Amino acid sequence: MNNKILIIEDDISISEMVKNYLKKEGFIATTACNGEDGIAVFLKDNFDLIVLDLMMPKLDGIETIKIIREKSSVPILIMSAKDSDVDKAIGLGFGADDYITKPFSMIEISARIKAAIRRSTKYSNNKQEIQIIKIGNLTVDLNNFLVSKNGQTIQLTSKEFDILKLFIKNPNRVFTKAQIYNLIWEDDYFGDENVINVHMRRLREKIEDNPSKPQYIKTLWGIGYKLEVN
Repeated sequence: MNNKILIIEDDISISEMVKNYLKKEGFIATTACNGEDGIAVFLKDNFDLIVLDLMMPKLDGIETIKIIREKSSVPILIMSAKDSDVDKAIGLGFGADDYITKPFSMIEISARIKAAIRRSTKYSNNKQEIQIIKIGNLTVDLNNFLVSKNGQTIQLTSKEFDILKLFIKNPNRVFTKAQIYNLIWEDDYFGDENVINVHMRRLREKIEDNPSKPQYIKTLWGIGYKLEVN
């Protein structure tokens, strides 16, 4: 199946040039001349990648990215003549995956598009492969938010599950209490260790055979916690 590309660019000569080249490369390419039209086209079809300019009428590139990211994780490749705008779109977390600066060669943009789609496909495949994870006598179903121990379902709160998921997806990595709080509660950490301590204790009571001598989530005194996997 040919990959479908959406090109959102107000310069018709550039968009047509890119579109025609991508078609020769075997892609199915569609164009839109501004952010608003681009969003409308995007919502009507499924695309494998979006190429967009940042400086556009009606709706600029960054606002367009924000709207797309509310609905999809499709790879986004920026075309821009201004490095400062590219830095803003990527560095501030608006959701762009890669960029190419104008002027560019058709060979370069084609290579960037192929690489972005390849990364996205690899990530999607890996994501499907690791939805059910087994560690020791624990089985964690990330899709359905289920945890079982020796075949028996364990009832975890949403925060307990999120903490366990964080560790399972990052085995042997040490997390400080501040990092755990920032990632799970998505808020600034003000040194309230009690919140973390209570959740960690309750989680251990549910997943460990002996919570006072944990097999899975180990404490590194003065540093933080890690899921120990040999």
